[in-house]
Amino acid sequence: MSEHMKREAVARPLIFETGSPESRCVEAPTLDVPDVDLDAALGGNARAVAPRLPHVTEVEIARHYAHLASVNFGVDNGFYPLGSCTMKYNPRINEWACRLPGFAGAHPYQPAETVQGALGLIHGLQESLGEISGLPAVTLQPAAGAHGEHTALMMIRAYHVTNGDARKRVIIPDAGHGTNPATAAMCGYTVTQVPSNDRGGVDLAALEAALDTDVAALMLTNPNTLGLFDENIVEITRMVHEVGALAFCDGANLNAILGKARPGDMGFDAMHINLHKTFSTPHGGGGPGSGPVCVAEKLAEFLPGPIVAKDTDGSFMLATPARSIGRVKAFLGNFGVLVRAYAYIRALGAEGITEVSEQAVLSANYLKERLKGAFDIAYDRTCMHEFVISGERQRKQHGVRTLDMAKRLLDHGVHPPTVYFPLIVHEAMMIEPTETESLEVLDSFVDAMLLIAREVEEDPEMLHEAPYTTPVRRLDEAAAVKQPDLAWKPAE
Repeated sequence: MSEHMKREAVARPLIFETGSPESRCVEAPTLDVPDVDLDAALGGNARAVAPRLPHVTEVEIARHYAHLASVNFGVDNGFYPLGSCTMKYNPRINEWACRLPGFAGAHPYQPAETVQGALGLIHGLQESLGEISGLPAVTLQPAAGAHGEHTALMMIRAYHVTNGDARKRVIIPDAGHGTNPATAAMCGYTVTQVPSNDRGGVDLAALEAALDTDVAALMLTNPNTLGLFDENIVEITRMVHEVGALAFCDGANLNAILGKARPGDMGFDAMHINLHKTFSTPHGGGGPGSGPVCVAEKLAEFLPGPIVAKDTDGSFMLATPARSIGRVKAFLGNFGVLVRAYAYIRALGAEGITEVSEQAVLSANYLKERLKGAFDIAYDRTCMHEFVISGERQRKQHGVRTLDMAKRLLDHGVHPPTVYFPLIVHEAMMIEPTETESLEVLDSFVDAMLLIAREVEEDPEMLHEAPYTTPVRRLDEAAAVKQPDLAWKPAE
């Protein structure tokens, strides 16, 4: 290992450790309002002692925030192959679009006739997502993917209740997303898990054994968390419908099939879409997100209201479906995210949308084939947008876990992929390159992974201490979760 790769980052002082008591970065204007006794105004509850705030100059505080930005990793400054999360580059033109004054300055309580442009955009996005998904009725209210799942399952529940059908179970494959069981439980259902077959798809025999008239829905991620398209998807939805249940598609991996396959054509009755993954909104950091739900016509009357519809005169209005499950979020959803998605779709068009999935799938299969041999491929067949490797061989032969290899990637300026998920693959590492990375970036990632594979064999102890060059070295992750130290405490 080179000296550069061993060198530890130099810690910078905290903002509280910078400056001096006489430093300041603002000059308060001369008071031009009546002086007020703050303690009296607060009923005697003012602080007895002034807060211990840092005393710094303007240049010191500017450098402080510039430094924080420099140590925060994101897709703008490095490769981010975070499997199952589609951390791709988002075109800046869409950021510009959502900040246009007419969009950014609109108030949700404005009369409909004063925001026809905004309502028209929402209506256009509803239609676009309906066409892309093959499920024409759409709500844009849900705030994120899991919220979309919950909204869709509540609609499915309302559908069954309206038909006088009290069903109690939801079936979820073992290669589904982890939020699916929680969503089912929140909607009052018990969960039946079905295993995967040796091709990474749903085991049809196990599914058939689990299906009966007590099942309300199947929640299936397609492509699944193994990065595989289920080869039996039409048969699966047919089996589900035969017992009167509905099929829900977790649309988190829609990035893989844009313009190529539509869940509605596969037989799904409902799906959610992560606009903050597939349709050009920065993902991560706690939001904002957006999880629209698209449904078949038989579920349209249960959509959350209001939705945007066209009036007889061609203007746009708000309407609530006849059997709506009710509002699931204030106003019409995270509007800025909707603007980004609309701009993204309109800029790409049908051909561009299709090229997204083509490039995403090509990139993933390229990486999979180049890494084959150095690492074990969990299911070695043509993948979609992501694939899963297993570090079980490295763990057994050299005592190096997938976590160690993921930490070592940080020294190469690469954000590690998702590790230890899906749970059905031992020592899993899920890799998703997305469609926005160049061949040069993909090759540099392969070089790093192959170097790490050699280091595992030649110097396994070194990997146990990685990373070496990051601002913060390896943390005690269990202690960080159970006993987080989140606040600076001044020395006594």
